[in-house]
Amino acid sequence: MILIKLAYKSLLNRRGSAFLTLFTIAISVMLLLSIERVRVDAKSSFSNTISGTDLIVGARTGDIQLLLSSVFRIGHANNGVSWQSYEYIKQQRGVNWTIPLSLGDSHKGQAVLGTSVDYFQHYKFAKKQPLSFSQGRTFAHLDEVVLGAQVAAKLGYSLGDNIVISHGMGNTSFHHHDDNPFTVVGILDATGTPVDKTLHIPLAAIELIHSGSHTSHEQHDDLTGEPKQITAFLVGFDSPLYTLQVRRNINQYKPEALLAIMPGVTLRELWEMLTIVEKILLLFSIVVVLVSLLGMLTTLLANLNQRRRELAILRSVGARPWHLFTLISIESLLITFLGCLVGCGLFYLLMSLATGYLQSNAGITITIAMLSSYELVLIGAIMTAGFIVGLIPSTRAYFYSLSDGMSIKI
Repeated sequence: MILIKLAYKSLLNRRGSAFLTLFTIAISVMLLLSIERVRVDAKSSFSNTISGTDLIVGARTGDIQLLLSSVFRIGHANNGVSWQSYEYIKQQRGVNWTIPLSLGDSHKGQAVLGTSVDYFQHYKFAKKQPLSFSQGRTFAHLDEVVLGAQVAAKLGYSLGDNIVISHGMGNTSFHHHDDNPFTVVGILDATGTPVDKTLHIPLAAIELIHSGSHTSHEQHDDLTGEPKQITAFLVGFDSPLYTLQVRRNINQYKPEALLAIMPGVTLRELWEMLTIVEKILLLFSIVVVLVSLLGMLTTLLANLNQRRRELAILRSVGARPWHLFTLISIESLLITFLGCLVGCGLFYLLMSLATGYLQSNAGITITIAMLSSYELVLIGAIMTAGFIVGLIPSTRAYFYSLSDGMSIKI
């Protein structure tokens, strides 16, 4: 206990260099924990983008390309699915529900999705959580639109506002459908998925505006219509037992080159492609930790030569060599411990500040919770590394005390 107090006062006496070393360790701990938390929550948010959907069907292309274009609104499908093929597959045995998806239009850089009312009933995210409305309702007329949470927040729309959609994806559009404005009738709750960045309109409205017809505000019984083709569609079965059989039949479908993928499997494949990024980020944070610990070692060794008189004084009042060894070890352990403590505080501060940004811009829902067991293991590894690094100056102090003894005049 006396040695701990002595180590603490010694650090206070050298608070300038001690603080810089502590702060460096704190920053490295913050980076390591932040990267680990974002990695875990990004993987969770990524996997939870779509849930409860058994198959995604589109034109024959790559599995990942179909997933990115239909679910993440990234890229575009070169071909579509004919309506005849959609109706045929819809009638297959075991099919419980289908959701047609038509993409290709946008509004101020946000994707516009033509679909049916079944979308709001059957589309699920996370652990089969259904979509819910923060305001309004689903569309019931051809000129109505339902906004994702981020679209409404970012563009400042509310119920009753009029919106003009444009042909083409992204911020650059070459044709605006000014003669067919849509009225906002619903705003969805935030999901942390691409749904938040999407405007949803009736599938039949897509066909009408592209044909040059006017959407009507009067009640329309058929909001789906019979378009020539759609981008893709989602399928849910009465039983998972039908999934593999129907998938095989779709992939061997002769009238049209189609591809059916299981979203859960393809999501895992896509994430595995990104594991190299995980490893690079983790390696980067580990290097930062090592550099900070080496900085602590350099500081302790540099101070050790200046403290030989101090060590000699301690020897003169009865301190043994192992006391000095323990004193220096405790100092390094204290710096590491306080650095980890401050780093954890900075980690929670950074996460609380970045949660909203990551949610709205990257679709990553950050969980601000107690450190996980793995994160605690990382902290323990840093503490252990700090202790091991501290053994080097401690050993030198031990031999200094043996060789110097009382040779230095006080």
